[in-house]
Amino acid sequence: MNIQNPSAERDYIPIADHGLIGNLRTAALVSLDGSIESYCVPNFDSPSIFARILDKNKGGHFSITPTVPFSTKHNYLPSSNVLQTKFLNEKGVVSVTDFLPRLENGESTHPLLFWLIRRVEVVRGAVPLRVECAPAFNYARDPHATQVVPDDTIPLQFSKQNKVVFTSRPAASQYLAKGASPQNMSHSPLTLDLRFLPESLLENVPVPEVSLETLDLSAKGHLGLAAQAELTLVEGQRVTFVLRIAPEHKGNGGSGIDEEQAEQLGLNYQKLMAGAHKMRPKDDPVMTSELLDHLFVSTNNYWNSWIRKSTYQGSWKEAVHRSALALKLLIYEPTGAIVASPTFSLPEYIGGTRNWDYRASWIRDSSFTLYALIRLGFTQEANAYMDFIFERLKNKNPDGSLQIMYTIHGGKDLEEIELLHLDGHKGSKPVRIGNGAADHVQLDIYGELMDCIYLGQKFGRPLSYDTWVLVRELVDFVVANYKKPDLSIWEVRGKERHFTYSKIMLWVAIDRGLRLADKRSLPCPRRLEWLAARDDLYEEIMHKAWNKDLQVFGQSYEETDVLDSSVLIMPLVFFMTPSDTRFVSTLKQILKTPERGGLTSNNLVYRYDVNKSDDGVGGEEGTFCLCTLWCVEALTRAGEYERPLLQRAVAMFEDFLLYLNHVGLCTEEISESGDALGNAVQGFTHVTLISAAYNLSRTLANQRSV
Repeated sequence: MNIQNPSAERDYIPIADHGLIGNLRTAALVSLDGSIESYCVPNFDSPSIFARILDKNKGGHFSITPTVPFSTKHNYLPSSNVLQTKFLNEKGVVSVTDFLPRLENGESTHPLLFWLIRRVEVVRGAVPLRVECAPAFNYARDPHATQVVPDDTIPLQFSKQNKVVFTSRPAASQYLAKGASPQNMSHSPLTLDLRFLPESLLENVPVPEVSLETLDLSAKGHLGLAAQAELTLVEGQRVTFVLRIAPEHKGNGGSGIDEEQAEQLGLNYQKLMAGAHKMRPKDDPVMTSELLDHLFVSTNNYWNSWIRKSTYQGSWKEAVHRSALALKLLIYEPTGAIVASPTFSLPEYIGGTRNWDYRASWIRDSSFTLYALIRLGFTQEANAYMDFIFERLKNKNPDGSLQIMYTIHGGKDLEEIELLHLDGHKGSKPVRIGNGAADHVQLDIYGELMDCIYLGQKFGRPLSYDTWVLVRELVDFVVANYKKPDLSIWEVRGKERHFTYSKIMLWVAIDRGLRLADKRSLPCPRRLEWLAARDDLYEEIMHKAWNKDLQVFGQSYEETDVLDSSVLIMPLVFFMTPSDTRFVSTLKQILKTPERGGLTSNNLVYRYDVNKSDDGVGGEEGTFCLCTLWCVEALTRAGEYERPLLQRAVAMFEDFLLYLNHVGLCTEEISESGDALGNAVQGFTHVTLISAAYNLSRTLANQRSV
């Protein structure tokens, strides 16, 4: 059992020991011991208010934890992104249910409420709890004021109840004078309020008493007072805490009179309250038990009904559907953009420098994400992202190129800044926001995008002529630039090279353009140029990327002696048949251990050997989940012709599933000791898990039917 002893000096929780909740606007990490560790409001790329996972002392947190030793259980409700944490010991069991509300499909009469809801209920016995809400505004850079005031958003029978209001004061930030970019500072104060609703669910059990007080954590580096509450709940008692951005308008909590006054006036108090509630703004309703129950049910129903649309019928269905639900959490609904991860600056190696902000929409990652969702039958998300991308095609760079990533709002400015005041997860510095790779030349993105557009044409909305013209211009750009070097998929920060992966994906871009034109009978004035460029590129890769001595495809034309697992993509994008002797030889070399010149350790695959390839970043890293799953899929396809490789694919995939965390989520990397590394939840990993499971399951079924 995972026994935890509460203490004032809480250390970092491992990256894997978290679940994720979200509302398609933003997301929050919830730790195994009941703390909100990462939360940016109101959007994925907004400044954080909780970032304890990046600085255990002053990053900010919202924790609900027993004050006595306990063990924990963490699970999602079935087919849902509603997260439940259970604290257990001999004297009692308490459940904390966390979610960001969603409306059921078709329910448009009420606005989406941007609330963080934490529902605490004792299942058995009695449990003493401590609640701390300690926001740290603008990545813990802005001070804030804290007030305990009467709550005007609850029925008047709770009229003596208070709430806590936190108001940031960006003008007083000490970091304004240190040259920080204005776009990464709060332009106006942000106000949050913390409210609660106590309830009794059983007869003869009193409503619990809760008192919110201020808490001074300045000794740990906090720039404003926190809120705290000590409470002991017994079976049948429930308290729901709600943290939200406080509405600008002030609503009236009720009729202005209490039940006794209404009786003296001869008025029906319940009818009086009902009338008063209707006068409140819809985005600031009275916080009743009925409302909270409705939000819980509608949110759970939303996730249930969404995943039921999946058409997947293969093996490993539970892991596939959990991955799909995780990917859905990465979608920014207003624009259709997809973030690579909802977290930022979690280390690829503990104590290392490879700490990046992934809260942007990479064309590469998003295209692969849509591939996975389309495979499962989720075409609505594909159409929404295609609309987002086609808008970007209308605003290409002057040279006709696209950025490799955009903000979730479609913007191009992602200035990278180091937050030196934050400690970093387990001391992994620097903590970064923004991403300096945004203006990199990464030519592979055109292949991923064209493959995505091509697949979308098979299952989504057909291209209009005007959109085809934009797509055609994209292929023309590729044909004009396929001879150039770039920084490729791994976003190296050294010199540009002719990376093999980029060349393969440039081939894919031209190939999919030709296929689209043929299958849709679309006009293609430069068809012969496209054909010539595609064939020339193929021959070039076969001659310049192939190392005759080692019998492998190298990382780049310049370094064919350096192995890179990204070349495993070859049969996955139909560049090369998986039975080709050149590919099989490369695959078998990658499967060897690093000590024997390969990239595979304990059935997990590295991107490349960081000691042999200068990527301009430095530091160590773990095995890459994406590469492991690409290897599974490559083995699957090659295994159709060489049976032992298919058996290896099954073993490698089954092994990989062991590294999913306790709620089925993936990070970016896995260390040699099996620890999760990198940003969580990592979309690319879940995408390739779905693709690997889909193809492996289909291949196994075909083998059995032969």
